[in-house]
Amino acid sequence: ATSFSGDGANLTNVSATAAITTSFSTAAGIVSTLALSSAQDHKVTVSGISTFTCNGGSEGDSHTLRITNSGITTVGFSTYFLFPSGSAPSIPTTDGTVSLISFTVHRVGTPGIATQLLAGASLNFS
Repeated sequence: ATSFSGDGANLTNVSATAAITTSFSTAAGIVSTLALSSAQDHKVTVSGISTFTCNGGSEGDSHTLRITNSGITTVGFSTYFLFPSGSAPSIPTTDGTVSLISFTVHRVGTPGIATQLLAGASLNFS
């Protein structure tokens, strides 16, 4: 078939192209939680001291976290974020700096088992 009519609700074996959704927020507190089930791209303006953690998501989902510094900032990550070096990167602290954290959900947490995010960083796009 090259076309169909109706809403397509009963079609099977058809790959769908999903749009990437973006969430925008401001972080100016101790802990900022990324809702992984609501977006794949998380754009956050950070001021002061903030640590990122997450909830939700599905195994295998890829996400990005775009961090823009507003003023001098200190950014950290929960133990859910696993970086290749074994420790979180040093995010630049300068006002206006942009950093990108890319990660894939390796394991969704359950009671007694922590979420694991395989993460990489590209820093200082200023």
